[in-house]
Formats: sequence, C-alpha cells, structure tokens
Amino acid sequence: MEQQSAMAAAATLVALAFAAATAERWLDRRRAQELAWSVALVLFAIAAGAAWWGASFGWTSGSFRVFYAFGAVINVPVLALGTWYLLARPPAARAAAFVTTVVVAFGGGVVFAAPFRSPVPSESLPQGSDVFGALPRVFAATASAIGATALLGGALWSAARLLRVRDATARRLATANGLIAAGTLVLSAGGLLNSVLAEMEGFAVTLVVGILLLFAGFLITAPRPTGTRPFSPVVETPGGSPFP
Repeated sequence: MEQQSAMAAAATLVALAFAAATAERWLDRRRAQELAWSVALVLFAIAAGAAWWGASFGWTSGSFRVFYAFGAVINVPVLALGTWYLLARPPAARAAAFVTTVVVAFGGGVVFAAPFRSPVPSESLPQGSDVFGALPRVFAATASAIGATALLGGALWSAARLLRVRDATARRLATANGLIAAGTLVLSAGGLLNSVLAEMEGFAVTLVVGILLLFAGFLITAPRPTGTRPFSPVVETPGGSPFP
C-alpha cells in the first residue's frame, strides 16, 4: 500500500503540473484543443488523487466512485476531444464536443448512481467487476478504448508524417508524438493490469510512467529560441497544417 500511495501521489502532482502547462498555453492562444487537454488532465489528477487517498487511508465507496468515474469513464474521452478540435472542421468538432459531453455526463452519472454488488474492500483497490454491474463497466471499457485509440492513432500518424520531413524541428516533433503514443500505451496497459490481472503495484507504477511520458512529449513541443512555434499534445507540421 505504501508504494501504491507514493506512486499515486506522484501521478497526481505530475498531472497537476501538466494541466498547468496546457492551461498556460490555452490562456496565451485560446485554442479549444488546449482547453480540452487541460480539463482532461485535471480529471486525471482527481482520479489519481482518489487512488492516493484510497491507498493511504483505505478505500471507501466514495473514493472508489471518484476514481472509477474520473479515471475510467470521463478522462480519456475528454483528452481525445482535443484531437478532434485540432483535426476536424469546426462543425465536426462541435458535434464531437456535444457527443462527448453527453457520453461523459451520462457515464459519470451511471457510475455515481450504480448500486454496489458487494462492499468495497478498504485494503485494496477492487476490480470494477467485483463491485459493479454491467452498465458502469461497459461505459468504462467503451470510453477508454475509443479515446485511447484516437490518441494512439493520432500520435502514430503524426510521427510517421513528420519523419518524412527532413529537418530538426520535424524530428523533434516526431519524437514528441512517439512519447505520447508510448504514454497512451502504458496507461492503457495499466488499466488492464487493474481490471484484468488485479496487479495493483504494476498499475500504480503505470500511472506515473504513463503521465510522465505524455508530459515529456508535451514539453518537447515547447518553443525553441529559434522561434519554433509551440505545439500541443497532438502536434502540427512545421508549416502549420494540423494532423494528429
């Protein structure tokens, strides 16, 4: 439990720092994708904070609902919404925002309202199948899978496209996308460790490693003294044409 608590606390702090960095860029440029990413990272910090609380002081029905709703259902779709804002035309982006809002509001409501099939054990984070019926678990699996697929696919496509451009800026941004893809895979693997294998020690480590990889990818996109434009978690070409 001590290692789980330390890892969850570290993930919370990294996510808050990451959210502050993306929020600063949103305040500078007022781009919708950066607002979506900032909100998603705050949600991640809330989920990680619930994991820290549960590991430190014992799990309760409230801390588990917060962890499950913000970490498994709401967070990843909002993070993926930033990709839609970056890639899609405004009407399509607005439609995606509407669908995402409805899905996460309904899914979060389901998690907070669903009855428990059995008491939440205080000494360890339970699997969703241990305490919830089918509906919350379906929302968690669907939301996480669709959101992670959008993030991973966008980052890999961006990296492949950028590698075709033979200059240092493109290579740097391709590296950033590679780190984002790696972070998405690590966080997805962490979800499997918890939901399928019940490996809580490994799950706690993946929280920190995954968010650190995403943050590293974001930091690599920071402006250089030569005047390179700043980019966000799903980056653009040096010429400014967005692709994920």
